[in-house]
Amino acid sequence: MDFSIIQYSKFMTLLDMLLHNLKTLHMSLEDSIKWLREVMAEIGPSHSQQNEEWNIFDVKQANAIVDYLKISLFQHYKLYEFLFFSAREEIVIGTEQVIEVVKPAGHPFPDPLEEGISFDIYSTFIEPPPILDMEMKGLNQDQGPEESQPEADTSETDPLVGFTIEDIKLVLGQVTDDILISIQDNPKTTAHP
Repeated sequence: MDFSIIQYSKFMTLLDMLLHNLKTLHMSLEDSIKWLREVMAEIGPSHSQQNEEWNIFDVKQANAIVDYLKISLFQHYKLYEFLFFSAREEIVIGTEQVIEVVKPAGHPFPDPLEEGISFDIYSTFIEPPPILDMEMKGLNQDQGPEESQPEADTSETDPLVGFTIEDIKLVLGQVTDDILISIQDNPKTTAHP
C-alpha cells in the first residue's frame, strides 16, 4: 500500500503505543487486541467527523494495518513478552589475562629456569637488554685507553644474533643430515680398529 508520510507517522505511533502498552502496562494479548479494535473503530465512517486526528486512513488501509499487526506483533506476542519481561544473563564477550613479569636480577627471588621456557620467550621477555654501543663507548672513554684495549679483545659477540630459532633448527638439521649421509656412505672411514 502507498501511504503518505503522515500516515506512516501515525502507523509508527500506533505500533509504538502497542509496544508501550505491552512493556509498561503489561497488557495481555486480548487487551491489546481490544485496544487496537477501539482505536481502529474510530477510523470508520461513523466516527470520521468526531476524531480528526485518526481520520487519515480509509477502511482498506486500516484492514492492511490490522493484517500487518496480526502477522508481525500479535502472532509473536509471547516472544515480545519474553523479550520485555524475562531476566537475561549478561554475556561477557572477551577474556582477561594476567601476565606476571619476572623481577630483575637484584630481586630476592632467583631467576627462572631457562630450560623450562622456550628461547623465544626468554630472549623477548626475560633476557636483560644488550648494552648499546654508545654506552659501551662511553664506558671505554671513562676507563681510559689502557683498559679499553683488553676489554675490546675479550668482549664476546653472539654469532647467532639476527637468526631466528627456525633458522638455527633448519641449519642444524641440514648439517646433521649431511653428516649422517657421509657416515652411511663411508662406514670404513669412520670405523677405528
